[in-house]
Amino acid sequence: MSHESSSKPMYEQIFEALRGQITAGEYGPGERIPSEKELGETYRVSRITSKKALEMLTQEGYIVRQPGRGSFVSEHVGNAGAIPVSMPAGTPKHRRENGKLLIGLVMTDFGDSYGTGLVYGMEEASRQHDSYLILRRSLGVPGNEQEAIQGLLELGVDGLIIFPAQGEYFNAEILKLVISQFPFVLLDRHLKGVSASSISTNNAAAAKHMINYLFELGHTHIALMTSPPQDTTAIEERIEGFIQAHAESGIVVDKGLWMDHITATLPTAFVPENKEKEKENIKQHLREHPEITALFAMEHNIAQLAYEAARESGLRIPEDLSIVCFDSPDYAGGFLFTHMRQKQEEMGRLAFENVLKLRSGHSVPSKILLDAELIEGSSTGPVRRG
Repeated sequence: MSHESSSKPMYEQIFEALRGQITAGEYGPGERIPSEKELGETYRVSRITSKKALEMLTQEGYIVRQPGRGSFVSEHVGNAGAIPVSMPAGTPKHRRENGKLLIGLVMTDFGDSYGTGLVYGMEEASRQHDSYLILRRSLGVPGNEQEAIQGLLELGVDGLIIFPAQGEYFNAEILKLVISQFPFVLLDRHLKGVSASSISTNNAAAAKHMINYLFELGHTHIALMTSPPQDTTAIEERIEGFIQAHAESGIVVDKGLWMDHITATLPTAFVPENKEKEKENIKQHLREHPEITALFAMEHNIAQLAYEAARESGLRIPEDLSIVCFDSPDYAGGFLFTHMRQKQEEMGRLAFENVLKLRSGHSVPSKILLDAELIEGSSTGPVRRG
């Protein structure tokens, strides 16, 4: 540092040094800058001092701070002018010659119970807006998701719809989209610490409604069945609704009845061998907890495993055991579970339309929650007596 700046507070000197490095291009848009700890070691100051410098950079728009991840160079530099933004590879500046837009979709997977309706809604919206939709599945693997986003950007998509992979951390490609202000919308869940538009079901309210329905049937010993939450907002919110319903009804939540590590239904593990092992786990759980009268499955595939395990254990559905879940395919010959039906087509349509709005420079709500509808099927009945 120069002699002229020695009279300034250290945090201000660090701020000016980092600002100079950013405006000189030593740190480009989206790049991580040194942490509080690293700056403290470099300049031999306390973390309080280095934190103050980073706060100043944030306030003036030079960086974006992400809890648990670090600080990254933003697009703007406050009053000092704009940093030349490197938009993600392949980002077109104008419409294609034929005037049609191409929107990329990255989602974990889709099937009869959930996902197909989302794609249908998006595809219908693309037709209405004379645009096209291109799909890539991640199968719930963060690495696949990152590769898919990169690949679609290289193809020159005009916007993205992302159904994030299950996991504790969002991938760096999503953070780059935020920083570069690329038009994209998150579907089915939101990501903590990320400023991005999202569209999902009001999961907490839906779960609460379904549990209250079971209470009305006399069920008070309800087992929650889910894959590991892993900081996945949709699952966390459904668990929250489950707990809220119990609290408001004065019924104690017995977590000893829960099965919260079901992995056989995850996209990368949904194979016959794993499903059979999971069914054996469910059978054992039901034997160990004969007081259970109802199962709250987080999704249809879990409900289906539980149904098969219960039947193979000699339990009748719904006479001996009731089962509820989110989503259940309604097709001829299939067993229809009592479930919360999500508005998949509307979610898909809104996601597509909001990406187009963002691309046109319009603002959209940061978080849209849609209500789900309770559909009574053949899997629920009054609690067994005696």
